[in-house]
Amino acid sequence: MTAAGTAPAQAPTRTYAPYRVSVQEYVTFHEQGFLVVRGLVPIEDVQELVEHTDNLLAGRETIPGIPVPTFRTPDQRLQYWLRVHMLHRRLAIHERFLLHPRILDVLEALIGPDVLALQTMLFFKQPGQPGQGYHQDSYYIPTFPDTLCGAWLAIDRADEENGCLWMTVGSQHEPVYPDCDGVTANGHRGLGDIEPIYGASHTDETRNGLTRVARKYAGREVPVHAEPGDVVFFGGRILHRSHENRSNRSRRAFVGHYCNARSFVPWNHGEPYEPYDEHGGANHLHILARGTTHLPYAQPRFGTPCAANQPRPPAAHPGSSRPMSMMGGDDGMMGMAPHPEQDHDDSAG
Repeated sequence: MTAAGTAPAQAPTRTYAPYRVSVQEYVTFHEQGFLVVRGLVPIEDVQELVEHTDNLLAGRETIPGIPVPTFRTPDQRLQYWLRVHMLHRRLAIHERFLLHPRILDVLEALIGPDVLALQTMLFFKQPGQPGQGYHQDSYYIPTFPDTLCGAWLAIDRADEENGCLWMTVGSQHEPVYPDCDGVTANGHRGLGDIEPIYGASHTDETRNGLTRVARKYAGREVPVHAEPGDVVFFGGRILHRSHENRSNRSRRAFVGHYCNARSFVPWNHGEPYEPYDEHGGANHLHILARGTTHLPYAQPRFGTPCAANQPRPPAAHPGSSRPMSMMGGDDGMMGMAPHPEQDHDDSAG
């Protein structure tokens, strides 16, 4: 909706060449804990997000169901718009980018083939706005088993000056650390010597308990530079952070979080965790983006095409009557392949 109360123009219908993840990209994702896919989202798509964020900052667009804030100074307006969560449930443009086909192509290979779309965040990060200290996304968004993956789409160029992401390579193998903050009971608690931390996400290293974990990987923290249209994919356990925007440029980004659609998800943003029951916890509130699942799932509210409303026919792949997995091919690319019959021996054991 716009400030005048009229709907924005219908988004253009675009077709996209499928993106095929290479075996090396798959390996890099697991070796580093993250993967940058350059130019994954076309620049004309990114421009839609540029205009959208500009309109929100200028007050030309409003968010349905959210009271229009009043600001006495331009600085108050900028500080209000730091980041916004879950707008895919209120605005069609956010749903479309959450379910962007090129982003889902990569996720299908990295954590799929069945993919559940969970969350969106829109970061504005204007000059002077703060970063976020060391944290693990799987602490905030638990999935069982843990298959969480973030997809961070750069709207602006991101570098050290304006507060790019920093990833601690190697920390993706760490468990999810419980936090003494009492916000949630998440984290691995079945390990005999694990010690809860405190203050995850605090920008002051001395007040962030994950600093001691990060120091195990001294010299392995790397800045992640990104150009508009680049997408950074990262697992839920890798330690990552960002710093204050010290430049005169914005560092906007659109972030989606996803998991394998067969993971149990108790999480729903801002709501108490849901137990595993006939509804499958909170799975029924999240969108099936690719593949299939035995658990309930939601439909996209604005009708964006995805597996939830356009299920794949049973015979979409040769041999698809048998179980399928993402496999590396002779051409060095990842793709769907059926399991050989001899791999399934019910008498083994």
